[in-house]
Amino acid sequence: MAGSTKHPLFGFLPRNVTAKQVQGVVEGNENPFTRLPHSPQYRKILEARKKLPVFAQMDEFYKMFTKHQIIVMVGETGSGKTTQIPQFVVYSDMPQTKNKIVACTQPRRVAAMSVAKRVADEMDVQLGRQVGYSIRFEDMTEPGTTFLKYMTDGMLLREAMNDPDLQRYSTIILDEAHERTLATDILMGLLKALVKRRKDLKIIIMSATLDALKFQKYFTIDDPAPLFKVPGRTHPVEIFYTQEPEPDYVEAAIRTVLMIHRAEEPGDILLFLTGEEEIEDACRKIKIEADDLIAQDPDTVGPLSCIPLYSSLPPQQQQRIFDPAPSPRVPGGPPGRKVVISTNIAETSLTIDGIVYVVDPGFSKQKIYNPRIRVESLLVSPISKASAQQRAGRAGRTRPGKCFRLYTEKDFMKELEEQTHPEILRSNLANTVLELVKAGIKDLVRFDYVDAPAPETLMRALELLNYLAALDDDGNLTSMGSMMSEFPLDPQMSKMLIVSPEFHCSQEILAIVAMLSVPNVWLRPNNQRKEADAAKQLLTVPDGDHLTLLNVFNEYQNNLHDRNWSWNNYLSARSLSQADNVRSQLLRIMERLEIGVVTKSYEDQTRHYMNIRKALVCGFFMQVAHKEGEKGSYITIKDNQAVSLHPSCGLDTQPEWVLFNEFVLTTRAYIRTVTDIRAEWLLELTANYYDLGSFPDGEAKLALQRVLKKQIGKNAKAAGPDRDKPLKKKPKTS
Repeated sequence: MAGSTKHPLFGFLPRNVTAKQVQGVVEGNENPFTRLPHSPQYRKILEARKKLPVFAQMDEFYKMFTKHQIIVMVGETGSGKTTQIPQFVVYSDMPQTKNKIVACTQPRRVAAMSVAKRVADEMDVQLGRQVGYSIRFEDMTEPGTTFLKYMTDGMLLREAMNDPDLQRYSTIILDEAHERTLATDILMGLLKALVKRRKDLKIIIMSATLDALKFQKYFTIDDPAPLFKVPGRTHPVEIFYTQEPEPDYVEAAIRTVLMIHRAEEPGDILLFLTGEEEIEDACRKIKIEADDLIAQDPDTVGPLSCIPLYSSLPPQQQQRIFDPAPSPRVPGGPPGRKVVISTNIAETSLTIDGIVYVVDPGFSKQKIYNPRIRVESLLVSPISKASAQQRAGRAGRTRPGKCFRLYTEKDFMKELEEQTHPEILRSNLANTVLELVKAGIKDLVRFDYVDAPAPETLMRALELLNYLAALDDDGNLTSMGSMMSEFPLDPQMSKMLIVSPEFHCSQEILAIVAMLSVPNVWLRPNNQRKEADAAKQLLTVPDGDHLTLLNVFNEYQNNLHDRNWSWNNYLSARSLSQADNVRSQLLRIMERLEIGVVTKSYEDQTRHYMNIRKALVCGFFMQVAHKEGEKGSYITIKDNQAVSLHPSCGLDTQPEWVLFNEFVLTTRAYIRTVTDIRAEWLLELTANYYDLGSFPDGEAKLALQRVLKKQIGKNAKAAGPDRDKPLKKKPKTS
């Protein structure tokens, strides 16, 4: 470390800089990181950066950053904190660090990728070299060169698992902390303990709301953590409510967008919806109806471009949200307008300039976990008041704006919660518990959580990990658990990969896990549903959806990743390409852990498929349902939840026993991604879980008892009729 020497680029002491010194470097002719002259684009961006509220507070920030180890920062979205604060830190940290990194975490992949690209442009460096990003299954950094890394909070948590002191980092910035994702909450607990061990590490917690006061109180160690406030670029926003509740919020949203386009002043629109399917459907309908409007009244209605935004979109398509609105069709004609249709990514993570109108139906998808029945579902739920305020604030970034809330004022006041519940209170914690144990946290109950999860949720997580043999009966990490923690997957999938060599199907399980780790591969356009279903039928394997996914992946490989083949078979080429990338990365992890990649080809395909299904049972044995009654309804094992097979399931019969990948709660309870299994495999491969002595009474228990009886009978027959008779003494031999 260059403890007290002057840095040749900047000529000032480490972490003791002033805004004036940094502005001198920023406005100089030479880029301090590449030693090349600045590009014209850099100068243009710099002028825009200087107008950000946070830029004016650079001096105040440096005084606080030099003096304190932890800072809690509150700033409106659009104030520039996500792009500028990490850069300010880099200029301060550069002189005193060697091969150390400034990390800035984001709750979402989209934000990590798009902000990293923007900051690389602002610093006039190459994305993936000096400034990079790291998300699950994609690492755009260069060891020894990258000094500023944007990453999802989950990726930093994984790093903390293998290096609890996070020695690679000089400063860690937790951005969007108010979103209270599971990984951010756990990181706050780990970092609070870490700053006591590493006095050289600086922590900045950034939040868009006054949740910051809670974080400030939480991070009071010797002295209260100081609060650094940044004003936003806000203009007044007029809020409109509906007179009556809307029966169909998507239809109401489309209607409102078209009304704004027809009647309001120029300015772009931001519409919040809950997921990919809903967004793509709304985009299609808005385009059709906007074209009709233009055809009816070309003199007053301008062109409308519709841009979707959700996490599984590829980066180049995500960047389209920053495109300008379309030009008038003819010179002097009515101006064009852009409508961005987004999940709640655009609520705080991204600032889109030019938005003047916000349409807020009041819903988002939230993860809800019920530990009693071990079910985690993604449900469309009402947003909180804090989220509603954030959404409305999007309209006032450029000039005074308008927010159209598609719910009544009475509902806003009385029905919406004040804050969104932290994810740690509504999530399955199995993966998190495994990461914490690997990071050396022994006492999970007394861990310093910002909000402690329910003891029952922790117990369920420990129970699952114990049955998977990741933890022993005393809660210590086993060698199996240590290997499982190396995979960026749910513990059940990690277990499947580790045991796959025993069943001679490693390549097949790798492909299935990769296919389960990417967005849905099946395309089903509204106007071509029959054709899509027919194409799916041709690729379906009757034994189950997992084998169907394997078949699709193999066919994709056989067709040499041909996008036309994917398109003709109503498959997402993007998801299949991602699956191929994920599979390669998982294979590298298996090779690094020296897990044999064993695959045996059988002449009898049935026997091969049977081995794959057995390997699936080793991971998902707790996610099994038994058919009860004649109507084809199923009951989940041990939890006794009545469920039905999801309409998307490819099984051609209704087997007695099925293993499922996910539980979906819509109008009724469904199980999705289902495979036919046999009861004897449950007793043979996972006897500790299927111990009939502690099994709840019901048809499933009776069925297992019948199978067990049959097995005992077979074993007895194999042993022969005299198995219980004492052996005759052997005659002595001389």
